[in-house]
Amino acid sequence: MDIHSHSFEETKQVAQQFLNTISIGERGTVIALQGDLGAGKTAFSQAIGEVVGVTESMQSPTFVIMKVYEIDFKGFKNLIHIDAYRIEKESELLHLGWNEIIKEPENLVLIEWPKNVPNLIPKDAKWIHFEFIDENVRKIETHG
Repeated sequence: MDIHSHSFEETKQVAQQFLNTISIGERGTVIALQGDLGAGKTAFSQAIGEVVGVTESMQSPTFVIMKVYEIDFKGFKNLIHIDAYRIEKESELLHLGWNEIIKEPENLVLIEWPKNVPNLIPKDAKWIHFEFIDENVRKIETHG
């Protein structure tokens, strides 16, 4: 799927369409969000949060690295939003319980900047690439 989003509402529609393609599995579902600064990763995460029922404000967890939100969506119980931008070594994410997080089928995991921890991203992760086109347009491309 290759979409040009012109607004948060359009991004939310893309998030809904994407969520329609996933279901709970034998382990956590990891969605890797890749793109430059300002490309739309956090806006997409916020859109996912709205669709799955997060009621609190979702901000990028750049400084806290990880935020966990309780949800009840298609069998998922936790939306875990991770921002790996500031992670310098994969061991930092491991210390936050990464292996345990991705073992739990009820976890829906959004990870921004997955290329900072390439060896930790599961082979079955869903990849979404974001590209800044101009001030009002973002390209969103989904894989997997």
